[in-house]
Amino acid sequence: MSEAATLNRIIEALHDPACYPHAINSVRHIETHISHLLLTGQFAYKFKKPLNLGFLDFSTLDKRRFCCEEELRLNRRLAPDVYLEVVSINGELGSPRINGAGPVLEYAVKMRQFDPASGLDQLEEQGRLTSQHADAMAETIADFHARIPPVPLDSEWGKAEAIWQPVAQNFEQIAARIGNDNEERALLEAISQWSEAEHARLRTDFEQRRVQGFVRECHGDLHLANMAWENDRLLIFDCIEFNPALRWIDVMSEVAFCYMDLLNREHPDIASRFLNRYLERTGDYAGMKLLRFYAVYRAMVRAKVASIRSGQSGQSAIDTAREKQECLDYLRLALKLSRSDAPSLVIAHGLSGSGKTTFSQELVAQLGMITLRSDIERKRLAGLDALAKSGSGVESGIYTRNFSRRTYEYMAQLAESLLQSGWRVLVDATFIARWQRNLFRQLASRCSAAFHILDFNVPEDELRQRVRARSATGRDASEADVAVLENQLKTCEPLTADELMFVIPAATVESVAAQLNATGRNSPASDG
Repeated sequence: MSEAATLNRIIEALHDPACYPHAINSVRHIETHISHLLLTGQFAYKFKKPLNLGFLDFSTLDKRRFCCEEELRLNRRLAPDVYLEVVSINGELGSPRINGAGPVLEYAVKMRQFDPASGLDQLEEQGRLTSQHADAMAETIADFHARIPPVPLDSEWGKAEAIWQPVAQNFEQIAARIGNDNEERALLEAISQWSEAEHARLRTDFEQRRVQGFVRECHGDLHLANMAWENDRLLIFDCIEFNPALRWIDVMSEVAFCYMDLLNREHPDIASRFLNRYLERTGDYAGMKLLRFYAVYRAMVRAKVASIRSGQSGQSAIDTAREKQECLDYLRLALKLSRSDAPSLVIAHGLSGSGKTTFSQELVAQLGMITLRSDIERKRLAGLDALAKSGSGVESGIYTRNFSRRTYEYMAQLAESLLQSGWRVLVDATFIARWQRNLFRQLASRCSAAFHILDFNVPEDELRQRVRARSATGRDASEADVAVLENQLKTCEPLTADELMFVIPAATVESVAAQLNATGRNSPASDG
């Protein structure tokens, strides 16, 4: 009897409640392309199929035991109360026992069972996925990345060759399974050529990221089906334990998986919200140079999984056709992700309390832009958290003219890198000084980017009311109080006649989005 057939008999026998050291009412069996999962109510047991797929090897009992132990170790970093222990299945095939007597038949990971309906993929299918979930994903993942160890520099993980290996393997394994479908073959060839060229272009960047500590022991498989919403908090589970090269990766590869998954599920607004919140939390805007490459790679990972599932025996013709269609859909998405928009730069112009941040966040989510917020980047330069209070007064501390110049020049550097990488950028700051606006207008010209000034014009009395209300909450990165606002009113420099030609009034998000989409590709800035 093959090991696969043996495991199938064990799984079948474990439907008997007598096999367990705890009370159960029934057993629900879920099968994936690499695992069996038995849900018993209070606990779940995960078994690894005896497979060797190249990127994973569960072909022997010892290898399965080792990977069970790794699964426990790695997942406890994010879900310590879910991953409980590695158990053995002992005895005879017809009457196995969990942690019983007799020879070991198999190993499994024992977990606290949670409601499968709480998965973010399930919430998404029910239309219940919101920006709250995006924020929780961004903050949890950013904090996780901050505390896990960087790769040892004498390791091969994170080097350009190691990055290319799974990318190439995706193409090889998909090509072996998709048959002679002309569209799939054409897509695969186009994506392969782009990925190879992009990988070659980014070789120096890959190494720089590794040396700078951005290659870390990540989760490795971060998409919505591996996250759940339990008791109003995010639960992340099921990281990659079977291949260290697939988890010792650039943190931006991990971010790209979530980003790609949200786009695939047709939530570009939530994808943009997630990405921008992660960047705000980490400041890793340099990683955006690599995001497109990694997003394409992640789409190809899912295409590969779908192609593997489509070829598995024992499923209906309908299931096979569905998996083949899913593979095709991911190939189409990968090609779309490989294409960048023409660069455009928008600066938000308005005094404190004018509603720039709320408006900009909605606009950025709608258009898939990257936002840079001066309130956050100013504090980052000072080594402060976004919500920290600097204790600075008007034109003092981190709000002196010199520090403000540093802040705007730093944001200009970030914006230039983003524009050169093919991203559309919105800068959220007051821009009340003409030199600040000129700095970014000249930047747009250098980058051959469309340039726009998003103008917020609000009556002074309303500005004062808004600033007082915001200061009272203490839940915003801005430290501007009424004294700061009064100083802005005295010192702001009005837009010049030549600047007015770039102005878009901040009327509604929808109207601004329509104007940016209509003019974004044909209104390059002039540096005068």
